[in-house]
Amino acid sequence: MISKYNLYGMTCAVCATTIEKKIHELDGVYFAKVNLTTEVLKLEYDEGVLSNHTVITAIQDIGYDAEIRKKTEIKVFGISGMTCVSCANKIENVVKSMTYVKYANVNFEAEKLSVISTDPSAVAKISDVVKTLGYQLYALSEEEEQVIYKTKEQEQQKLRRRFITSMLFTIPVLYVASANILELPLFEIIDSTTNPSFFSLTQLIFTTPVILANKDYYKTGFSALMKKHPNMDTLIALGTSIAFLYGTFATIQIIFGNYLYTKELYFGASAVILTLIRLEKYLELVTKDKTSEAIQKLMRMTPKTAKTIRHNKEQTVPIESVLVGDVIIAKPGERLPLDGIVISGKSLVDESMPTGENLPIEKKANDRVIGPSKNKNGVIRYETTHIGKDTTLAQISKLVDDAQSSKAPIEKLADIISSYFVYIIILVAIGSSLLWVLSGQSISFSFSVLISVLVITCPCAFGLATRTAIMVGMGKGAENGILIKSGEALETTHHVKTILFDKTGTITKGKPVVTDIILAENMDRNFLLFLAASAEKASEHPLGEAIVKEAEIVGIDLVEPSIFESFSGLGINAILKGTEVSLGNEEFFKQLNIDISKFKLISDNLASKGKTPVYIANDRIFLGIIAIEDTIKPASALAIQKLNKLGLNVVMLTGDNKLTAQAIANQVGITNVISEVLPQEKAYYVKMLQSKEHRVAMVGNGINDALALAQADIGFVMGSGTDIAMESADIILMNDDLQLLMSTIDLSKKTIWNIKSNLYWAFAYNMLSVPIAMGVLNIFGGPLLSPLIAGVAMSFSSITVLLNSLRLKNFKVK
Repeated sequence: MISKYNLYGMTCAVCATTIEKKIHELDGVYFAKVNLTTEVLKLEYDEGVLSNHTVITAIQDIGYDAEIRKKTEIKVFGISGMTCVSCANKIENVVKSMTYVKYANVNFEAEKLSVISTDPSAVAKISDVVKTLGYQLYALSEEEEQVIYKTKEQEQQKLRRRFITSMLFTIPVLYVASANILELPLFEIIDSTTNPSFFSLTQLIFTTPVILANKDYYKTGFSALMKKHPNMDTLIALGTSIAFLYGTFATIQIIFGNYLYTKELYFGASAVILTLIRLEKYLELVTKDKTSEAIQKLMRMTPKTAKTIRHNKEQTVPIESVLVGDVIIAKPGERLPLDGIVISGKSLVDESMPTGENLPIEKKANDRVIGPSKNKNGVIRYETTHIGKDTTLAQISKLVDDAQSSKAPIEKLADIISSYFVYIIILVAIGSSLLWVLSGQSISFSFSVLISVLVITCPCAFGLATRTAIMVGMGKGAENGILIKSGEALETTHHVKTILFDKTGTITKGKPVVTDIILAENMDRNFLLFLAASAEKASEHPLGEAIVKEAEIVGIDLVEPSIFESFSGLGINAILKGTEVSLGNEEFFKQLNIDISKFKLISDNLASKGKTPVYIANDRIFLGIIAIEDTIKPASALAIQKLNKLGLNVVMLTGDNKLTAQAIANQVGITNVISEVLPQEKAYYVKMLQSKEHRVAMVGNGINDALALAQADIGFVMGSGTDIAMESADIILMNDDLQLLMSTIDLSKKTIWNIKSNLYWAFAYNMLSVPIAMGVLNIFGGPLLSPLIAGVAMSFSSITVLLNSLRLKNFKVK
């Protein structure tokens, strides 16, 4: 059983690691992974042993909250009768109070009500309630859409409001606290030299709203500490609350005449620390949203309606009502709403958004189209093949979501560091503070050390160092037609030393055509083609399809075979009107004991030109050869040339015969060729190369490549590949240009370099800042780091990591 849970209360990588550890302790758990970005726990478990209630309770026990993640539907209704904002507020509050309503929002200007409800029959109930208030509800069905509750936009708005509130109250606190030091003008009533009581009270009054605006840090931080799972919020809560409480104590002392405490107020430190951390969290959320920017852009571009043919008339219908098999009309300038196969017309289609293909592609009958590609200059009609969650776009969105939930090995290391880091820092802060007290320093001095150590450290920086870079890297890949299924795949790619290429559909176009037909004595060309094409009619192999297409061009009527049997990597047997027809390669005919020796020289000559000879026999009597050629993709030679320059070991691994494989290899610059390989043997060759301590990548697109793709350290599949191949692969190249492979390697290198530089700065920052915060410089006569400067430095470290990760947004496909 696989379930997903929405998580609440997480603030950093430590939180995610803590929840994962707790869930793994439960009986019946097979797999648990927390995506800090989407705040979702993905859990695979034995439903006979573990219940959802147990999972949620375990999460709550360590200071967080959770709920089963469900796709909820937001329904938008029109409201009539409202006259002012108070009407909107009244409707919103009443609807929100209904037990089965998860979310309600009334837009007075637009006269709309948006609702998320757990009760499918809630619409009628909500309508009745609104009616009793004196207003009328009416449906806006065309504006209904699927969303997830607690949207990122709402979260951004909330964080923005809290940051602005904090900043507005922090500025006066900071000004009053530093006015005398910086010789800034200050009203006499709040000057520390003339009126110390009001000087301290002013800071206390302005700092209190900042504390309240950021109360969530104290709730989650102290809760995590009580549950023995401290996190970044714990450090923030401890540091700022100690500073605030000590400042309050100092204010009371000042009011009672002890004016020495005017130099021991830490209100400015508390306010600045909280404000900067709130800014950091807001920037972090914006960064997270940018990682899926390409997918969101695609979603927004998907048409809400489609032009279909129904009852012999062109009709515009909501996209949700389109069924598989419906015919859609796409006119010039329009976007294609769904995936399908062209049945008539011809046009150039811009697929740059879903596939990363820069140039428009000509689409004609039998060609595949993908939504939301843009139709450029012609009218086409196509039959829908995928709708809803089965469309290419929906699959891309799911793949990117799942990929961002995964962790690369380097990220797991950073999480381990973060999980122990908080404990160490709390001990260091308390220990260094006590040592200064024992050495004879004042309580104020030791408090300053305690607060500085707590706030200057940033375990978040370690988590952000890896996670943000991987997320931006994956998002940039998706934007350019490179779909990376996991963080591990992204990291491993740049370690690859050997790349194995399948031939058909990978190096070549995968659209072979018949070039030569060689006949045995007394054999008729059309009769040979009739037998071969009829036998191959039930086959899905590209070579078989080429033979069938040639027969259709000639105008030969075919018959259905009564029996069809395929021998993977060898050939086929079919029964046509009681006679046996065999097609296949040389090895297949040897197994059937059919003599082809007289035509061996002709066959080898065809193969040396890059053509594939297919032998044909009827009732074990040899009839002739059909030569088929699959042209090389224009970019294949250039891509392989670049791989060779990188020093990679490039190998062609194909089931084709030796001469044909070598001819193709020579044309594209591959020196290592492994030919005449059966599908089950491909995985063996991958394993053999891995045994030499090589990281091996496999590039393919067919069912016969699936085992090898799964066995390889990294499996690449072309966008035109079969579903089975795509399932087995780690990275999907959405268009058929092999140069995307080069771009993927480049993206992997740049992402890992970005991660390493992030980790270096995060580690170096902490190694330098913690001793300074402990007061090491003061031992040698240097200054003591103030908590305020410590807070600025801590926020700066995380923001630096975020900005460095965002530099990956400049990555461009070569």
